[in-house]
Amino acid sequence: MKKITYFIAVATLAFASCKSKKSALEFASPGANQAVLKGSQVQLKLKFDAITMDSVAYFVDDKHVGSSTDTVAITVETKDMAYGTRNISATVYSGGKSDSVSSTFYIVPAAAKNYGFEIVNKYPHDTSAFTQGLQFADGVLYESNGRYGESNLRKVDLTTGKVLKEIKFDEKTFAEGMTLVGSKLFMLTWEQGEGYVFDKNSFTKESSFKYENSKEGWGITYDGKRLIKSDGSNKLFFLDAVTGKELSSIAVYDENGPVDQLNELEYIDGKVYANVYQKDIIAIINPETGAVEGKINLVGIYEHTSAYDNELNGIAYDQAKKRLFVTGKLWNTLYEIKAIEK
Repeated sequence: MKKITYFIAVATLAFASCKSKKSALEFASPGANQAVLKGSQVQLKLKFDAITMDSVAYFVDDKHVGSSTDTVAITVETKDMAYGTRNISATVYSGGKSDSVSSTFYIVPAAAKNYGFEIVNKYPHDTSAFTQGLQFADGVLYESNGRYGESNLRKVDLTTGKVLKEIKFDEKTFAEGMTLVGSKLFMLTWEQGEGYVFDKNSFTKESSFKYENSKEGWGITYDGKRLIKSDGSNKLFFLDAVTGKELSSIAVYDENGPVDQLNELEYIDGKVYANVYQKDIIAIINPETGAVEGKINLVGIYEHTSAYDNELNGIAYDQAKKRLFVTGKLWNTLYEIKAIEK
């Protein structure tokens, strides 16, 4: 990678450079509302009215990164910086007095790989199923379906779409994402602030767990050690796979900035596949860094019959046969697809 400063305008971000109230100090570089490619170099440079200056100290996230005795820019490496918002500041010293200014920039990953799709097989899907969670195991599908007064948890035959087992929830429950941990099914609710744990065979509810920093339940998956949860923001939350207690979180970014509306999740070969709400796109996320490394464009896979409540939602993976399944809310078809790199 060439050591050059790489800027991308982020039109949707509302951050603005903060000017000092004492003088006309501001950052000339990097500009506000800009993103910097991780691994490149970024120049920190001030712009201000001519004054007698003794020195200027520069900081990134409150860490001193360099000083100068003139207005020449200093160069800072970004390879060890985390993705997301980085706070920058500078303090100018002159004649025993000081003046400060602050701003922000974004560290973003390289552009994600783009994938199209090939349909391998089609299977029937219940058009009353408002799909929120999907899991393939034991040769069958497990599916959680939402809406108040209509939510349920099902075991479904893949080939026929026949419901093999089902429990329904009361009108106060909006079922959301679901995943399998051993013999347990962990299922989220949307706005109730808690998730439920069921025995996968009997569907008997065994326990529940409360949300903490993640305020809503959207999607959930399991990486073999931890549960990974989404709440509609650009964050993935890591949970204890026994208690459901939140352990940590990571923010998700692509080359344009934060990627929010992360919905139904599936852990596949070390990556988190996430439906992006109201978009026919699956983001492929590195859960260790938060970088979106790929995007599967599924536009056109399904002919929608209504203008709303028909979003792509539901990702399942057959680890043994390497089969990827997708469907959507109220869709009549569940697809087995193959991602094709463009």
